[in-house]
Amino acid sequence: QESLVFVLDVSPSMHPYLHHVSKATAAVLERKLFNHKNDEVGLVLFGMEETDNDLRREVGEAYEGIVSEPITLVDGELVTKLRALPRGCYAGDYVDAIVVATDMIFKKYGDGKKGNKRICLITDAQSPIKEPMEGMSMMEQVEKIAEKMEDHGVKFDAAILRMNEEKRESGSESTEILENLASRTHGEVTTVESPLCLFGALKPRTVTPTTLYRGDMEMTPGARIKVWVYKKAAQERVPSLKVYSDKAPQSDALATHVVKMDTDYKSSDDPTVSIPKAQRAKGYYYGQQLIPVTPDMELSLKFTADKGVKLLGFTEAANIPRHYYMKEPNLFVPEPGNRKASLAISALARALKQTNMVALVRCVWRQGQRNVVMGVLTPNLSFEDGIADSFYFNIVPFAEDIREFGFASFDDRPASQLPSKQQEEATDLLVQMLDLSPSDSVESLQPEKTSNPVLQRFYHFLYLKSLNPDALVPQLDETLKKVIEPDFSSEHIEKLQGLCSQFTLKTKNSTKFWKDRIEAAAKDDDAEAKPDVDTSGSGLSFDSFATRQVEEVGSLNPVQDFQTLLARRDSDEWVGKAIQGMKKIIIDLLDSSYKGNTYDKALTCLAALRSGCVMQEESKEFNDFFRVLADKCQGKRLSDFWDAVIQRKLTLISKGEVSDSDVTEEAALAFLTSRTVKEEPTTAEEAEEIDEMDALLGEAV
Repeated sequence: QESLVFVLDVSPSMHPYLHHVSKATAAVLERKLFNHKNDEVGLVLFGMEETDNDLRREVGEAYEGIVSEPITLVDGELVTKLRALPRGCYAGDYVDAIVVATDMIFKKYGDGKKGNKRICLITDAQSPIKEPMEGMSMMEQVEKIAEKMEDHGVKFDAAILRMNEEKRESGSESTEILENLASRTHGEVTTVESPLCLFGALKPRTVTPTTLYRGDMEMTPGARIKVWVYKKAAQERVPSLKVYSDKAPQSDALATHVVKMDTDYKSSDDPTVSIPKAQRAKGYYYGQQLIPVTPDMELSLKFTADKGVKLLGFTEAANIPRHYYMKEPNLFVPEPGNRKASLAISALARALKQTNMVALVRCVWRQGQRNVVMGVLTPNLSFEDGIADSFYFNIVPFAEDIREFGFASFDDRPASQLPSKQQEEATDLLVQMLDLSPSDSVESLQPEKTSNPVLQRFYHFLYLKSLNPDALVPQLDETLKKVIEPDFSSEHIEKLQGLCSQFTLKTKNSTKFWKDRIEAAAKDDDAEAKPDVDTSGSGLSFDSFATRQVEEVGSLNPVQDFQTLLARRDSDEWVGKAIQGMKKIIIDLLDSSYKGNTYDKALTCLAALRSGCVMQEESKEFNDFFRVLADKCQGKRLSDFWDAVIQRKLTLISKGEVSDSDVTEEAALAFLTSRTVKEEPTTAEEAEEIDEMDALLGEAV
C-alpha cells in the first residue's frame, strides 16, 4: 500500500503547462483505481489566491496561498479535481508546500504507518523562496525538513519543468535544494523538457525491489562469492480482464459475480459418457503414433536441479552479440554489508572490463527448479562512493533456441541488381535520421521518461467506462501519440523525399495466363448456361473443393497447386514433390498436345517451375529438366513450342539468380540459341499416324 501526496505548483509561470500536469497526474490515479484501490492520495496546491490548510490555521500567518485536500482512498472525485486544476494568481513557495504535505502525512499516520509514503512535487522552480527563520540558512532548513522526512520514512520525488530555453538556464539554486532533499530521502529529481517526459517522470507506484536469488556464485569448488540477484527491468503488461457474471442483481451486495469453469471430457465412442480424471492420461505424438505418458512417468522425465550459480568460463564480449539476449536483464550485486564479496565482485568486474571479456554462468534460481538458464555477466562499474561494482546478467540461447536466416550476398549479383552510390548515400541519410540521440541534442524517447501509451489509454478507457457504461474507446492522447507518430522536421521530410527519388517504383503489367482467357470467355457466356447450384447445404459446393488440402500437382490448376505445395511448411518433402509433379504435368501436356492447343498452359507451368526453383534454390533440378526438355523438342512436332520458349526467354538458371548454380549468365543466354530445332524428314509411318489422329479428332468435332 502506498500513500502519495501530490504537491502541484499553480503559479502564473506554470499556467502554460497545467493542462499537461492535469493529464499526467490524473493518469497516475486512473491506474491506481484499477491496480491499487487501497492506496491513499492527498493533494496540495500552492500559488493559489485563497488559503486552506491545517498549518495555516495552527500557526496563523505563514503558509499563505496553499490549499490542501485531505489524504483519502483514491477515488474518481479526486481524478475529476485533477482534470480541472485551478489557475493560481501568486508566486508560490514550494518549500512551504512541502512542509504542509509532510505535516499531512505525519498527522495522518504518525510513526506506525507501514508501506510506502511519498511526496511528489511538480514545479518549474521559478517562484522565489521565502527567507528562512533567523539564525538558519536555507540549506540548514532543508536539512531539517529532510531529517524529519527520513525519520518517518517519507520519500521525496520532484519533477522540474524546463520546457523552454529560458527556464533551462535558470533555477539552479532551486534544483540544488530539491536534489539535496531527494538524495536524503532516497528519492529522485527529474528534469522534464517535454510533455511526453512528464508522463514518464510520474511513477504510478513505487516498486520495492525483491531478490530473485540469494546465495553463492561458485567460481571454483573452493572459491565462492556471496551475491544477490535483482531484476533490472520487467515488462509491465496490460492487466488481464476477468470473466464477470451478471446473473445476480446489481443490488445484491453479497454477490461475487464470479464465474467458475469446469472442463468435462467425453468419450469419442459415446459422447454421452464422461471420462473420470483417474482414467485420463497425457499423450505425445511420435510421428503418427500417440504415446500415452502417465503422471508418474512425466514426473520422472522432468529435470530438477539444485539451487546455485556456477561460473563456467570467460569469452570475448564480441562473441555474444546483442541479439542473443533472450529475456529481461538481471543485476548481480555483492551481498550487502559483505566487504569481502564487494572486493571480489569489484576485482572480477574491473578485470573483465580491462580485457573486454564477459563471464558465462549457469543459474538455477530456486531449489528443484526444472529449467536451467545460461547467461553472460557484463561488468557494470560504479564511479560513485557507496555504490559497489556489479554485473548485468542476460540469458543467452541454447542451440535449439537459435533461429538462423541466411541471406544471399550481393557479391554474386549482377551489376544491374547492385545499389548505386547515390542510393547508398540516400540510405545512409535515412539511418542517420532515425538516430534518437544525435550529438547536438537530448536523446528522444528515453526509456526512463517514456510512458507506455497502450497502458495509459487502457486505464483511461476503464475510468471513462466507470463513469459511463456506454463510453467509447477514446482516441490516444496527442502527447502520447508522439511515441508512435514522431514529428518530422522539414529536414527529415527532405531526406525522405530524396530516398524516394532514388528508389522509384514502376507499375508492372500483370502477366496474362491461359486461365485468364478462359475466365474472360466464361464471362461472355449466357447466364442461362450456368448450372443450378445447390444452396440447401446438403450437396457439395465449389468452396469445399477450394478449401481442400493440396497433396499433389493436379492437371486442373497446376500452377496454383504447385505454389501451394511450395508454401507448405509441415514437411520438407513438399518442395521435391511439387517440382516432380510440375515436371510430369509439363511432359503430359506436350505429349497430349494437338496442334499446340496445350502449349500456352505448358509454357505457364514451365515459367512457374523456373520461378519456384529460383525461390527454393533448386537450380540443378530445373536445369537438368530443361536440358531434357530441349532434347525432346528437337523435332518438327514440338518445334512451335520451343519457338515459344525462346520468345519468352526461358532458359537455364544462372549463378546470378542462384549462387550454387553451375551455369554462368553467358552460358544460360547461349543455351537457347545453340538449341535450334532441326528439321527432320517425316517418315511414312509418322505421316500415317498423324493423318489417323486428324481424322479421329475431326470426326469427334
